[in-house]
Amino acid sequence: MIQFESRLSRLWAHEKASYGLRVFIALAAAMAVCWQQQQVTAVPSVFLGIIASAIGETDDNWLGRCKSVLLMLACFAVAAFAVLYLFPYPLPFVAGLALTTFGLTLLGALGERYASIAQATVTLAIYMMIGLDQHGASGSHAPAWHGAVQLLAGATWYGLLSILWAALFANRPVREALARLFVELGLFLRLKAALFEPVHQADLQAERLALAEQNARVVAALNTAKTAILSRFGRSGRPGVQSGLYFRLYYMAQDFHERASSSHYPYEQLTEAFFHSDVLYRCQRLLALQGKACAALGEALRLRRPFVYGETTRQAMADLSQSLEFLRARSDPAQLRLLGSLDLLGNNLQKIEQQLSEAESSDSTLDSIDTRLRDSNPHTLREMAVRIGQQFTPKSLLFRHGLRMAIALSVGYGLMKLVHADNGYWILLTTAFVCRPNYGATRLRLIQRIAGTLVGLGLTWALMQLFPTQQVQLLLALAAALLFFVTRADRYVTATAAITVMALLCFNLLGDGFVLLLPRLVDTLIGCAIAVAASFLILPDWQGRRLNQVAANVISACARYLAEVLSHYRGDRRGPRDDLGYRVARRDMHNADAALSVALSNMLREPGYFRRKLDAGFRFLALSNTLLGYLSALGAHRAPLGDHPDDALVEQAGQALKQALDDIADALSRRRPLPQRDRGQEDALAARLEAMAEDIDEKHRLIRTQLLLVLRLLAPLRAATDELVGPDPAPPRPSRASPAAA
Repeated sequence: MIQFESRLSRLWAHEKASYGLRVFIALAAAMAVCWQQQQVTAVPSVFLGIIASAIGETDDNWLGRCKSVLLMLACFAVAAFAVLYLFPYPLPFVAGLALTTFGLTLLGALGERYASIAQATVTLAIYMMIGLDQHGASGSHAPAWHGAVQLLAGATWYGLLSILWAALFANRPVREALARLFVELGLFLRLKAALFEPVHQADLQAERLALAEQNARVVAALNTAKTAILSRFGRSGRPGVQSGLYFRLYYMAQDFHERASSSHYPYEQLTEAFFHSDVLYRCQRLLALQGKACAALGEALRLRRPFVYGETTRQAMADLSQSLEFLRARSDPAQLRLLGSLDLLGNNLQKIEQQLSEAESSDSTLDSIDTRLRDSNPHTLREMAVRIGQQFTPKSLLFRHGLRMAIALSVGYGLMKLVHADNGYWILLTTAFVCRPNYGATRLRLIQRIAGTLVGLGLTWALMQLFPTQQVQLLLALAAALLFFVTRADRYVTATAAITVMALLCFNLLGDGFVLLLPRLVDTLIGCAIAVAASFLILPDWQGRRLNQVAANVISACARYLAEVLSHYRGDRRGPRDDLGYRVARRDMHNADAALSVALSNMLREPGYFRRKLDAGFRFLALSNTLLGYLSALGAHRAPLGDHPDDALVEQAGQALKQALDDIADALSRRRPLPQRDRGQEDALAARLEAMAEDIDEKHRLIRTQLLLVLRLLAPLRAATDELVGPDPAPPRPSRASPAAA
């Protein structure tokens, strides 16, 4: 019994459980009411209304959820009745469909809430078309507007349930977001630990790329957690007791991320210098244990259980400290500078260990932390109008996607009318769900959609054969709808199969469901073909063509972050150490790096002609990630420097690096090779930094080492820049003996 309760509590604590249970209650209650009122034929429309409302749901507090639901229902009502009255008139109908789709897509510029409402509104409009099509095919005597009312009734019911849920479980999404954040951080730390394995000829390039990809996931989790906190506790002000715990955990995760991202010296040189010592193995073990502790903290948050740090990690920290003391006692001159870098690494790991120990208690204060969060969403009509107005340019990704969607749906409607397809509005639904903002994502979604539809059709045929009774089919439709919502975010094949089963079983109530099997398959294939053609032909957003701009954003953000960090070392900043300006610069740098990783992942699914610079892009990603690591080390240890004769040299080196990074970003942005300049000043600066005395304090040694590392990274970074902005490499020609030639 205890084991069953433990499993039940774990299931309830899962981030999808709340969403799935909410949808299940809405669908089950709707089905029960329709059954009790002997209106079983209303189930399909009510179910589709609930689904559209659930698709448009975003994370918010109960008041924000009220506003979202009211806005969404208003959009739903306008869309449903516009479809109802324009349905008999093809030309006005397709014109309204195109303009509405384009306009709703641009609403995504206002934030995630409006993007979700826009997607849900387009979905409900197509559901309304499908309902009207089924209404005409079934020869029903009920007025056509009944379908619109049933859709809106389902959407309203789910909206009310969503508001009630947000009021009853106000802070659960924050806890779930933080739990996921610490789990992702744990994996990041374990991947970072692999870099410290002192093995010759290790594939550090592959390990760095894996770390960069995981860094993108950590950044996404940080952004999700920030949004969840922001929507409940506001942009400023001192948090209360419960919210203070969430703020403290969020800022702790940010600090972990910065410290774990830090690189204090090239790993290859550390391996060579300390190959015969156990110090790197101890670093690796401690990082791996701290990664496991982060994952355990995330699990404790999810299950609402006390977090126990344990003695194993503390002992690993003590072992590392003893190993460093032993190396310092040897006083090997060849290792002195590298040993200083290892001391700083040990300091970083000590800070992580200290904060993990403090996470066992919830009585830490926020007195030294600036608790303001940047809110980039518009909040006035003027701000909204300006934000949308900025999208009216072909350079805007939303403009291109909106135009693409409008044309694709119009072509789908015209093709449906041309061939007189039965149940042809499934074409529009497939096109709307498959057509993504870029070709790579569309191609992946196309494969998943077709595979899921085939599985769903096969299951539906089997289920209708095995369970011909109406009652059982309704229960199966309910289960399929629940499975759709549980899997739609990360298992799209399963989700597509589930929604196919639900839709066909529901529409079997209105007629012969077997007749719909073949049209659904044909419509899916046509809709997928239209979506992929639109992504390929209509203002395609090839990642390879904008890779230079994405890379420029990374270098530009690094330059701004460097300037922000150096201001802390100069003592220009007053107030909290983690003030808003610093955290914004840090987050912008990590967001830009994550965007580059995502762009390269999307390039992998693009046609070969458009990904000729894929290898160059991955080389640039590895270098930019190294740059980010060197700068993060500066940020992790930032503090005002004491007076020193070489302060002017440090200031000069910082300014030279800032200018060099700005020049690289400008060359990338303009897609022009870097001008040939005399690098003598940079070489001289590097030589002067190298010649600084070794008996300086820890902070001056740190800033000297990190600035020197960045100076030495400029040459390969410039070479990678020239490779990205240069002419496309010729595709490799297969030899006669190669399999490709055969």
